[in-house]
Amino acid sequence: MVKDRLLLLWQHPFAPLLPWAGIALGLLFMLLLVQNFGVKDTQVSRERLESEWAATRQKLMYHREARKAKQNLSRVWAMLPTERDFTPLVQRISDEAKLDRVTLPALSYKTEPTLVTNTKKSLLHGPITGRYEDLRRFIYGLETAEELVFIEDLELTQSRGTQDALLTFNVRMATYIRGDAGESSVSGAAR
Repeated sequence: MVKDRLLLLWQHPFAPLLPWAGIALGLLFMLLLVQNFGVKDTQVSRERLESEWAATRQKLMYHREARKAKQNLSRVWAMLPTERDFTPLVQRISDEAKLDRVTLPALSYKTEPTLVTNTKKSLLHGPITGRYEDLRRFIYGLETAEELVFIEDLELTQSRGTQDALLTFNVRMATYIRGDAGESSVSGAAR
């Protein structure tokens, strides 16, 4: 009976394709086995390696950024005047004002502590008077000087209606000064 069925099956027009269909099914079964046991393990391993690579790359980027920030901090720290250099800085501001024909009749200063160890914020405040062009030149000179002097506030207080058109501003300038002890700690950290 089985023989008869097989004989009938071999007589159909698609009978020559049966061995090829069996081979295709066998190959498909082998492909599924390889995929489930060989490729999935490799894929899991690859995903793990990719995540480790991404984490390592992120750490490297953080390390590079930290090194760059440390170098920038060292440069800024080197630009800050020390407490003993503060008086000459005020003198240079005064000389710049005279050079630009700006008067600083009552410039006063005070220091405030900061959150950074061995640094203080020095505030210079008072009126400045001069013609618009002279004041503009003076402010530009302060902003582009080697020293870090920031103009925090500039407020027009009075304007005279004379031919020279003198303006008076209340100015508030700030700079940061470093203590001598902080110099060695930052330069040592930068190495």
